[in-house]
Amino acid sequence: MEQPCILIIDDEADLRNLLITTLQKEGFSNIVSAGSVAEGWDMFQQHAPNIALVDIMLPDGEGYDLCKKVREVSHIPILFLSAKSDEIDKLLGLAIGGDDYITKPFSPKEVAYRVKAQLRRAGYHTQPEALTTQVGPFSINEDATEVYKAGTALDLTAKEVGLMACFLRNPNRILSKETLFQQVWGEDFFGADNTLMVHIRRLREKVEDNPSNPIYITTVKGLGYRFVAK
Repeated sequence: MEQPCILIIDDEADLRNLLITTLQKEGFSNIVSAGSVAEGWDMFQQHAPNIALVDIMLPDGEGYDLCKKVREVSHIPILFLSAKSDEIDKLLGLAIGGDDYITKPFSPKEVAYRVKAQLRRAGYHTQPEALTTQVGPFSINEDATEVYKAGTALDLTAKEVGLMACFLRNPNRILSKETLFQQVWGEDFFGADNTLMVHIRRLREKVEDNPSNPIYITTVKGLGYRFVAK
C-alpha cells in the first residue's frame, strides 16, 4: 500500500523535527510539517494528508480552528498535541472532531504508536496477516502497536501495548516487576511499584472478562506476573 502522508503542525521546530525523526524510524517517509494555522492549512490543501498532528496553541490561532476547517472537507484522523491537560480541553478537542488528544510532555514513541493505531483504523495495514504472535484469544501485530482479542482490536495505551507484548511473547513465564518495567518504560524499577500496579490493573480491565478475578494476567506473590496461556 502507498505510504500514508502525515502532516505535523506545531510552532516548536525542535519538536517537529523530533517527531519526524521518530516517525521515520517507524517506517514512515511521507511526512510534511508546518508551524502555524495558515501554513498548516496550505500544507493540507497541497498534500492531502492521511493523518494530522495538530498543536492547539499556534502563533496565528488555535489548532481547534484548523480542525474545524479540515472537518468541513475531510474525515482524516486528527491528533491534538497540547500542553493543556484539563479534562475540559480534551473533551473540547474530541467534540470538535479530534480523534485523539496527547498531552505535552509526551514520548515521541507513544505518539508514533497512536499514529499507527489511527492509520490502521482508517484502513492502513490492518489486514490479519500483520498479526504474528497469537496466544489463546490474543494476538499482537508485527510491530507491537496493537493488540487483538478474538479478532477485535483493544483500546490500549502505548504502555499497555508494551506490557501485552512482554506477556504474549513470554506466555506462562513469570516476569518480574523489574523486567516488565525495564522493558516497557526503559528505566530502572526502583520506586515504581505503584506505577506498574496501576497499569496492570487498568490493563486487566481491558483484557479480562472479570478483572476482579483475572485468569490471564495473574499475580505470582513475591515474584511478579504471569500471562496464563489458555
